Amino acid sequence: MKTTYGIIGCGGFGREVAPLVQLERSRDCTENGSRVVFVTEGQPSDPTVNGVPVISLDQFLNLGDNRRFTIAIADSHARERLANTCLVAGAESFSVTAPTVRDLGNNKIGEGAILCDFSMLTSNATIGKFVHLNIYSYIAHDCVVGDYVTFAPGVKCNGHVIIEDHAYIGTGVVIRHGSPKPIRIGKGAIVGMGAVITKDVEPYTLVVGNPAKIVRKLEQPVS
Repeated sequence: MKTTYGIIGCGGFGREVAPLVQLERSRDCTENGSRVVFVTEGQPSDPTVNGVPVISLDQFLNLGDNRRFTIAIADSHARERLANTCLVAGAESFSVTAPTVRDLGNNKIGEGAILCDFSMLTSNATIGKFVHLNIYSYIAHDCVVGDYVTFAPGVKCNGHVIIEDHAYIGTGVVIRHGSPKPIRIGKGAIVGMGAVITKDVEPYTLVVGNPAKIVRKLEQPVS
């Protein structure tokens, strides 16, 4: 069956994800006439980006062929809104797994996840839907990662850690092993670049430093 694989978002991360999708779906494109496109809200400013056609979200959702999507947008709340829009319209999500990803087994990964090159899952971790795991990041044993969580490059998440929905974990963050009880990073928290997490992080707070400390409270999104 001919399928259009839509990558929602053609910014920096989208341009990094596109070659992964093209590689994963190359056989389908060759044998079945399927295609990979970028999808933007509103009218595209350019017909192609890095040689990949760009269409609007409305065009994508009104295609007659099979529509599948992944979302390469850093803003987790925009990611959730767009996922809901596509799913309600009958489009199906797909996950992206780079060829150098290491999954050592017995991990559960939710729909629409993007796992970038050299990222790693060890064992018995649970990953929510539409999670982004950027290059050189890892999630160790017995971690639970919620929906719409973003790992920037080089995050080291050691065992027995709970990360709630919409948290953003910055580049190079180290999260200590949660023992004797799991370390918990609350919903909507932001962990700044290079921080070292040695204890729980409250929901909707920005923390930075080594060891990480609260800088300020964050505004909670209106539901």
